[in-house]
Amino acid sequence: MTDPARSAEADLAFLRSVVSGAGPQGHFTMGVSYLAGGLLYGVQCLFHIGQAVGWVRWPGLASLIFLVAITTAMIGVLIWAVRQDRKGPRPGPMVTRTLNAAFSATGMVNLAVIVVFAVGAMRDQDFAVWLYYPAMVFAIQAAAWWVAWSLRKSAWMLATSVGGWATAVALGLLVREPVAYLAVCTAALFGLFAAPGWIMLHGALKARRAA
Repeated sequence: MTDPARSAEADLAFLRSVVSGAGPQGHFTMGVSYLAGGLLYGVQCLFHIGQAVGWVRWPGLASLIFLVAITTAMIGVLIWAVRQDRKGPRPGPMVTRTLNAAFSATGMVNLAVIVVFAVGAMRDQDFAVWLYYPAMVFAIQAAAWWVAWSLRKSAWMLATSVGGWATAVALGLLVREPVAYLAVCTAALFGLFAAPGWIMLHGALKARRAA
């Protein structure tokens, strides 16, 4: 079998796994990322709720260390997941280019949104402007999950997409209500990031054991 034929076969197998949900590699990394991000940043939001209502009265340095620890843990989890991913089979060049293009496009959108809201918040001297950024993140996630649902017709994907849309709208309406805003963020991180992450990770691990 020639190398081009092998590459085409690998591409087709990978694309079939994406549609069917049987591919453990990409789903493993995404599952770990969503699960860890939802849990870690959900806990962070709970911490901020405690601060807002007066239940948490940590000194500034302790609070900063806690927040840095959350981000450090998330980075560590991502590095570990990527390394684990490299142990599995790699897709062919066509799929690699497609995935790189998709992630680059998503990164460009996120970068543009960050710049827009960060500049707006600094210019207007209003931190509430920056709080619209998470709303946009959930809106973008809702669109991504809608595409996933269109391909696979999984009910939980549709629920995640609709939930992301509703969260984006709710956050946009609650930027001046810090406790309610944080409560919505907390629920969304646990329900729309951690829960889908667990579903994907569970499916990926099951597929690995069956392979």
